[in-house]
Amino acid sequence: MSTYDRLYVAYLYYFNDQRDYFECHEVMEELWLEEGRSPLYQGLLQVAVGLYHHANGNVSGSIKLFSAGLDKLAPYPAHTLGIDLERLIRDSGEYLTKLLQIENEPFTPYDLDIHILDDELSELLAEVKLHPPQHAEEDSHD
Repeated sequence: MSTYDRLYVAYLYYFNDQRDYFECHEVMEELWLEEGRSPLYQGLLQVAVGLYHHANGNVSGSIKLFSAGLDKLAPYPAHTLGIDLERLIRDSGEYLTKLLQIENEPFTPYDLDIHILDDELSELLAEVKLHPPQHAEEDSHD
């Protein structure tokens, strides 16, 4: 039995590998609801949605989501859920700072990485890359 939920692994796959922040939102929201609405999961979800909004030209939505996500992630240890959460918080904070200055210093949306610290989680992600989730394709047939 894995230490990590399959939806969490899928979230990391969509975030780091596919750069599909909408799908990150879909799988993390499902996990968030299943796991009792954890602020940690919600914060991770909000960072992904912040990136999604900026990529789609919604700067104010991006600022709102990054701010909310950072507030939720701040109380957690630097190394949480097998990832370098401290680094994600720092990188997200830098992104938010740039967003707040975007009128004076425009910038193109860019991707963030969630750095994996746990070997088991790295192995699970390698498996997911070999056998990608079918989540998006299943939803499109509904």
